[in-house]
Amino acid sequence: MIKEKTALAMYEAKEILEKIEETDRTKEVKNFIKKFSVIDEKKSKKLKEDLKKLDIIKLREQDILKIVDIAPENATELNKIVIEASLDADETNKILEAIKNNK
Repeated sequence: MIKEKTALAMYEAKEILEKIEETDRTKEVKNFIKKFSVIDEKKSKKLKEDLKKLDIIKLREQDILKIVDIAPENATELNKIVIEASLDADETNKILEAIKNNK
């Protein structure tokens, strides 16, 4: 039964998977997360906090989670993630700097 639907970063999904019984499906998801995680858990948590502290109103929670998971390296990659928000150069630079500081 689904009690709540919440978007998660990959590191958050991994934390939840660690708490439940291990099955073939959970192993498969953990392997996926391990394969595609760009930065480690600790740095991902810090990046998420740093992005929220930037207080960029245009960034939604889902955007922050995508940024944490993908960790874009330049403005072009970032703009492909944050499609619905038109970030100005200053906002883009702040986000990219936060990513750079947490890699």
